[in-house]
Amino acid sequence: MAELIILPPAARYLKKLKDKPLKKLYDEAIKEICKDPTIGESKHGDLEGVLGYDIYYNKVNYELAYTVEERVHEESGETETVVVIMVGTRENFYDELKRYWL
Repeated sequence: MAELIILPPAARYLKKLKDKPLKKLYDEAIKEICKDPTIGESKHGDLEGVLGYDIYYNKVNYELAYTVEERVHEESGETETVVVIMVGTRENFYDELKRYWL
């Protein structure tokens, strides 16, 4: 299982999230991604190297953007780190991600 880092934009969104079932879906998605970092869809163009994971809840599309970094951790011996960049609704998600990430 890969190590996990959650960047400030994603951490803020998850902390403010009041809808418990949606928060649980995000937690499950992050666990799945840590087990298999290749599960997400690779983005193209400006966001090459970023992977996206879709969550559908109450007829709304939510997104989770992350990258996978290769490095060896001394304590755990893990070679991969999943970095969750941003989470949120699909509306304007990739525009905000580009402003933050690029």
